[in-house]
Amino acid sequence: MESPEPPEFLYHGTTYRFLDSIMKEGLKPMTRQFVHISPDYETAVKVGSRHGKPVILKIRARDFKNDGNELYRSSNGVWQARYVAPEYFTIC
Repeated sequence: MESPEPPEFLYHGTTYRFLDSIMKEGLKPMTRQFVHISPDYETAVKVGSRHGKPVILKIRARDFKNDGNELYRSSNGVWQARYVAPEYFTIC
């Protein structure tokens, strides 16, 4: 995985049934190795729609990385992190 500078914002698509937990505990990889983060809003909507009515989180990616957190971009353009604390995202 390469680790270029991220854009100012990235997005995460999920569903409303997970929202309360995410807002309290942050984004966790759960059964995966990394949290998958979309490069744009439209992709996040597609990802979130796979499991019900989507809700999109806007992540302050540049702040996240500048604060010393690891953020990677895979060869297919998906960004990844081991964990994203709630302080770095808001609901779109």
